[in-house]
Amino acid sequence: MPFVQVVEYETDRPDEVRRLSEEWTREHPSPGPARVTLAEDRDRPGHFVMVAEFDSYEQAMAHSGRPETGAYAERVRRLASGEPRYLNLDVAQQMA
Repeated sequence: MPFVQVVEYETDRPDEVRRLSEEWTREHPSPGPARVTLAEDRDRPGHFVMVAEFDSYEQAMAHSGRPETGAYAERVRRLASGEPRYLNLDVAQQMA
C-alpha cells in the first residue's frame, strides 16, 4: 500500500531550506521516496511542507532509519522555528 510522509515546519531561513532540499535531492540514499515535493505556503511565507511519497510503509521506515536520513532531519530541525510536525499517512485512494 502506498505511504506518504508529510513534514510541516516554519523557518525564517527559507533560502537555507531550499539549498538543503536541493542537496538532499542530489545525494539522498537509494532506494528512497518515489517523489519528494517541497512547498512554501503562499499565504504564510516561511511555512513549508515537504511531502515524501513511498511505495510502502516498510520502505519509508527503512529509509527513515538510515543515518543519512536522520542527519538530514536534524539539519531541517535546526533551521525550523519550533519542532517540525510529522504526519504518516497510508494512502487510501489515488486519483489522476
